[in-house]
Amino acid sequence: MISTANMIEGKTFGQERALYESRNLTVKSCVFDGPEDGESALKECSDITAIDCFFNLRYPLWHVHGLKIQHCRMSSLCRAAVWYSHDIDITNTEMHGIKALRECSGIHIDNSDIVSDEFGWFVKNICVCKTAAVGKYFMMRCSNIDIKDFKLSGKYSFQYIKNAHFENCEFDTKDAFWHAENVTVKNSVIKGEYLAWYSCNLTLDNCTIIGTQPLCYCKGLKLINCRMYDTDLCFEKSQVNATITTHVISIKNPASGKIFVPSADDIILDNDSYKGKVILTEN
Repeated sequence: MISTANMIEGKTFGQERALYESRNLTVKSCVFDGPEDGESALKECSDITAIDCFFNLRYPLWHVHGLKIQHCRMSSLCRAAVWYSHDIDITNTEMHGIKALRECSGIHIDNSDIVSDEFGWFVKNICVCKTAAVGKYFMMRCSNIDIKDFKLSGKYSFQYIKNAHFENCEFDTKDAFWHAENVTVKNSVIKGEYLAWYSCNLTLDNCTIIGTQPLCYCKGLKLINCRMYDTDLCFEKSQVNATITTHVISIKNPASGKIFVPSADDIILDNDSYKGKVILTEN
């Protein structure tokens, strides 16, 4: 179905591919739901604006070029809502279905609420601000990321990402930033176990780090005026230069570099192959 109307308002669409191949279309206060249980309502479309709509069916926005979503709700039944789409602007929107965003590019998300496992895999050029998210495996294998004023709860986040900047964020997570490359995190709180193992060129600037065994097996790791709480066995086999402003439980076998820390309960240097230095600044 190819729509020629500029706007469709207050309608319900439940059938398969209800607005397939539409162009230059605004859907306002529409409902994508019904007993037909149709999929792919706005597939293969371009220049689509959705305002105050409710999406309760699967795969509604695949292969869309030019997409604006404003004040919309995507339910838990709206599985895999936006895939293979480009030039996307999402504001004041609930995205509550699994795999809500995948393999897209040119994305801006503002002031939205995300509850979605496996959200954002393989996306490129994404900016997120003033948004909260809950979900496992959040944004795996993404690149060119800019995220500010953001809260996340969920395990295994931001794994294998490249070229990312985070600022004023709160992460309650586990195994975050594993294998990440060229990432900077500023003025943020990161809570969770096994932070950023195997990362490359990760910089943490004025961050609070909470949880066991962080920052091991890293290359090019930098910490600038960071606080560490409940952290033990830190920096194992990592190439690291760090300035830490709080007491640390234990540090183990840093591979190279210097770690400045006020004090530590235990400094484990039991392998001569690793030459990193730990300098206690309160001595």
